[in-house]
Amino acid sequence: MRLDRFLWWSRISASRNFARALAESGHFRIDGRRVERAHLPVRPGNVLAFVTHGGKVRVVRIETLPHRRGPPAEARDCYTELTPGAAPAQD
Repeated sequence: MRLDRFLWWSRISASRNFARALAESGHFRIDGRRVERAHLPVRPGNVLAFVTHGGKVRVVRIETLPHRRGPPAEARDCYTELTPGAAPAQD
């Protein structure tokens, strides 16, 4: 699955255009490697690290690939938050 589509379908990004801009900004890493293209493939087990709009670093591990852009609770099941100090998601 494409990186920008994963970010949008898993609700990490509000829109696919923002997901593409985030991936192409150069502030994104997949398994420690710098990413500058939104079309790179991602798969379960990949660790994504990126700078959020607020300037904070966020780290997530992909658990499963989403089959659609579903509700937020379903989207949160697709990844595990690894960001130090981040509170676990509440349902």
